[in-house]
Amino acid sequence: PMLGCTDVAKSFHGRTVLRQMTLSVQPGRVYALLGRNGAGKSTTLRILLGLLEPDAGEVYLLGRPFERAALGDVGATIDGPALYGHLSATENLRVHALLTGTSGERVAAVLRQVGLDGLPHQRVSTFSTGMKGRLALAIALLTDPPVVILDEPQNGLDPDGIIQLRTMIRSLAAEGRTVLVSSHQLAEVTQFADDVGILANGALVFEATTGSLTDNLEAVYLDAVQRGVA
Repeated sequence: PMLGCTDVAKSFHGRTVLRQMTLSVQPGRVYALLGRNGAGKSTTLRILLGLLEPDAGEVYLLGRPFERAALGDVGATIDGPALYGHLSATENLRVHALLTGTSGERVAAVLRQVGLDGLPHQRVSTFSTGMKGRLALAIALLTDPPVVILDEPQNGLDPDGIIQLRTMIRSLAAEGRTVLVSSHQLAEVTQFADDVGILANGALVFEATTGSLTDNLEAVYLDAVQRGVA
């Protein structure tokens, strides 16, 4: 797999959040990780990004055992965008470009990619939730990473924003990137994901390609969660 983990466990203060969590995201595909709030989705993403140490298990990145040096090839939005409200979108990206050694041409390219290139002077503090989400995605794409991890990117988006996000995620896959998205919006993920996995009781309890789903995903989800919690 391009990205994944095997038999990962994680507990906080005696409370088990992940138990034998195994996940495999194949190159060039969009994988949606589904689960209710508190199911362990964000913990899984944090472990994959090296932000948390697992108590047990193995993590894989770029097809190899996890190495922190490989994180330069990963773009991620997690815990909401960390943005400078008094700066414009371009200025926000230039700050990150300085930190990552990225060119000015790349800054302009990702702004075009996320549809924020027509706002040269508007302060980010005036942006809508959807615009801030697009800017966070632009920052994640700044280094042209082959792997992109998005934590609940649909949160706070209006219908137009959700459609734009869907288009952007599909375009990332069309460029050959590997994309992992956490979500609890069942109907939406079938519009952009190639594969879905359902997390319940600290483990993956269901996994399938979206094309192979014969039942409505909501019914599959409810059944999988009930079996996983039982």
